[in-house]
Amino acid sequence: MATAKVVSRPLPALPADWSAERDFKPIGSVTASSQRTIEPVGPHFLAHARRARHKRTFSEDDRIQAQERAQKIEKEDESEESEAEDPMMLQREAKDWKSQDHYQVLGLSKYRWKATEDQIKRAHRKKVLKHHPDKKAAQGNTEDDNFFKCIQKATEVLLDPVKRRQFDSVDEKADVDPPTKKEAAKGNYYKLWSKVFKAEGRFSKQQPVPVFGDENSTKEDVDNFYNFWYNIDSWRSFEYLDEDVPDDNENRDQKRHMERKNTNSRKKKKAEDNTRLRKMLDDCSTGDERIKKFRQAANAAKNKKKFEKEEAEKKAKEDARLQKEAEEKAAKEAEEKAKTDRETGKKAKEAAKNALKKNKRVLRGSVKDANYFASGDAGPAQIDAVLNDVELVQGKIEPDEVAALAGKLNGLTVADEIKGVWNAEIKRLVDAGKLKDGEAKSLA
Repeated sequence: MATAKVVSRPLPALPADWSAERDFKPIGSVTASSQRTIEPVGPHFLAHARRARHKRTFSEDDRIQAQERAQKIEKEDESEESEAEDPMMLQREAKDWKSQDHYQVLGLSKYRWKATEDQIKRAHRKKVLKHHPDKKAAQGNTEDDNFFKCIQKATEVLLDPVKRRQFDSVDEKADVDPPTKKEAAKGNYYKLWSKVFKAEGRFSKQQPVPVFGDENSTKEDVDNFYNFWYNIDSWRSFEYLDEDVPDDNENRDQKRHMERKNTNSRKKKKAEDNTRLRKMLDDCSTGDERIKKFRQAANAAKNKKKFEKEEAEKKAKEDARLQKEAEEKAAKEAEEKAKTDRETGKKAKEAAKNALKKNKRVLRGSVKDANYFASGDAGPAQIDAVLNDVELVQGKIEPDEVAALAGKLNGLTVADEIKGVWNAEIKRLVDAGKLKDGEAKSLA
């Protein structure tokens, strides 16, 4: 036995100048005392009161409490609704345990894979109390104990997590058959299929599984549901249906052959189950009105976009056509205007040309009316000299100046007045530098 060693540790000394009156700082105060009544409570006090009331010792009280608990459990078992036992099931051979329905043997058919460990234990205890060979022997029943062995084997399988999962993997009685087209049409489509997928969901490694929903489910929920089930990660296997491998070290080849056979059989059953599940999903999605509704909405949106695109293209073509027509019209109008302008200009030129010719005739006519500025009959030389000077002046002045000069000369008949107009024009041209002094002297 270890001995305790006392170690003395002196408290640190206070500083020499420390003073209680100056350095002590209280941080609180002690509350006033009060008197309270304390009542003993709890399971230990109740056990003490029970022993004192019945004058029992600890061992007597423990024994009586154990008996009461056992009776309570038996009453609870008896109070549960019992499942009727099939007479054919009671006559089955224990060696055929692998083909038996373990849940039915224990009276848990309505629970199956949902049964808890506590329910399995209570069901086992209840069946044992009823079918134990010793109890039957005491009642004078000499029947064999085959069904009792079936009970023991069912309990062994269902209380072992690995074995129970293997059995649940092939428990077809827990499956819910998918509704036929007629049943789905007459009944609640979503409720019927929800039961199917709820039963199938027990095989999913991912929990909880998405629910099937109803007619009010959103597109996202429906897509998530089908995406999950088409890609489900299932733990379902079929080891429970394996043929027994001989445990014989001398026949290893046969053992390897059986193992390969079982492996191939599992793969085949797994593939068949995947095919079954996929077909079931295809059938369900085919009759799912939600998918049809979502597709119609998608097609409507797609058609709307297509219609809007076609309308935009049509409008663009129409705008291009109108723009082209406008450009062609503008070009045509411009061409017509240019043509009109050309014709107008041509007419104006013709008019100006005619006016110039007329004005030039007026100029020549004015000198003719003035008798070519001769005192008697004008000789050819005089006429040529005057007309040449008229041509010279006409070549030096612009058409508007010709018109102005013709306007001054038009209507004059007196030679001196005509001479004066020409004289003034010659002087103007000489001053402007268009004529030299001494030129056109016949008009000066």
